[in-house]
Amino acid sequence: MIGMLCFPVLLTMCRTSSSSTSNFSEIPFPEDNQYSKEKAALGRQLFFDKRLSTNNTVSCASCHIPEYAFTDRLPQSEGVMGRRTERNSPTLLNAAFLKTVMFDAHLPTLEMQVIVPIQEHVEMDMKMGDLIKKLQKIPEYQEAAKKIFNRDFDPYVLTRSIATFERTLISQDSKFDRYKKGDKKALNKDELAGYHLFSEVLACTKCHHEPFFTNYEARNNGLYADYGKDNGRFRINNDSTDIGKFKVPTLRNIELTYPYMHDGSLGSLSDVIDHYAKGGEDHSNKDPLVKPFVITDIQKRQLISFLKALTDTTYMKDFR
Repeated sequence: MIGMLCFPVLLTMCRTSSSSTSNFSEIPFPEDNQYSKEKAALGRQLFFDKRLSTNNTVSCASCHIPEYAFTDRLPQSEGVMGRRTERNSPTLLNAAFLKTVMFDAHLPTLEMQVIVPIQEHVEMDMKMGDLIKKLQKIPEYQEAAKKIFNRDFDPYVLTRSIATFERTLISQDSKFDRYKKGDKKALNKDELAGYHLFSEVLACTKCHHEPFFTNYEARNNGLYADYGKDNGRFRINNDSTDIGKFKVPTLRNIELTYPYMHDGSLGSLSDVIDHYAKGGEDHSNKDPLVKPFVITDIQKRQLISFLKALTDTTYMKDFR
């Protein structure tokens, strides 16, 4: 599967478009996978269908639960037969804007990502050929494929539909968003103080850029001195300088997406701040931006208040 050139197309079905920021007002759809209401609806149905797994017990939504900002609140996700993944499930909200997908920051499109958990042994454990034969026998899927794509249900239909649905998962109306749009009363005193700490004092924005609060890059944040079996991006190119590098996650809805880090090893925002305050663990690849700093209890409370101001659950009205 080749990478796809993206360009902005208005997401006409986005229920939150009336409150979108300028950065969110247009959704990038691939040139070969333009939005349609029917395609997104098929993708949604597939996303919640446990028949995509080898024993009909796990769907995409098993690890990406709407109520939890499309995460599962487990340190590592659970696949078929109770098998455990190595990593924490990232949020899918605003995935339309991702420049790279997966913690290794190596896949360029959501279409390519869809295939990974389906075929992964510890997740859904389905061979693609077997899955397609299985889904072709379901009349509603075969009929939808013919109607929308003018072809039999196949991997193209599967990946394009689910990826289209995922691009409609937009969260863009947090208190912070309203503040940035001009409502200066949207953030309270503590949240404003936390924003100042985040952006001006601690310079967290060097990795967590606005408005998506990520730079999309894989970085070593000093989580471990020895990363053990999961060496991060190293497994893509076997480059020793990539050991311990994982994609910088978005901080949007971080209040909902605990536990934190690629392996879910930190249970609270307080734990995360403590990790960075001590400067992380010593590792040869640790990013030079990760340095010790002093933070008071009051400042920590303010910083956490700001991070919680990035929460927006308006998307949930479509999943109740």
